[in-house]
Amino acid sequence: MSRPTSYDEATRARLLAATADSVAADGPDRVSLREVARTAGTSTSAVYALFGGKDELLGAVIADGFASFASAQRAAEPGGLHALGLAYRAWAHEHPSLYRLMFGGALASYEGEGAMDALDPLIAALAARGAEDPLAAALTVWAHVHGAVSLEFACVAPPAVDPDAVYADVLDAVERLWPERD
Repeated sequence: MSRPTSYDEATRARLLAATADSVAADGPDRVSLREVARTAGTSTSAVYALFGGKDELLGAVIADGFASFASAQRAAEPGGLHALGLAYRAWAHEHPSLYRLMFGGALASYEGEGAMDALDPLIAALAARGAEDPLAAALTVWAHVHGAVSLEFACVAPPAVDPDAVYADVLDAVERLWPERD
């Protein structure tokens, strides 16, 4: 009996990235495991060995995206509220396919774990600033920064509008809503 092929973490990462790109380009229903595997430089057997199938692969992409996003937020946490906002936008620019996938609604039927974990640093920053309901405040801040980044990605502003300046204004508004405690 032959021994099953094992696949490394690099193969897993390539499959996740190729799947995120495929979903961002064509939607989840059009993901082809054969095409994902080809793009990742492997075979469909790697998908089945590492994930089990298409549904599990799509779920893993969401989970991996939220884990990466949460890691970026935890790294920015010591810098406070402003740093968390900057990290949000920077992560979105570094991972545009994942960002669109995670927040664009294309995989709303897949339950990605980790979204709330990604909010923990923001909740802590707002609690430190005395927010009465830190979770509600975090969702409000998230709506502000998410809205600005999503509008930027959608290219809906006139060309003369500087997205950096708009985002700086959004962060300033958030800071005014929840100022530093003395």
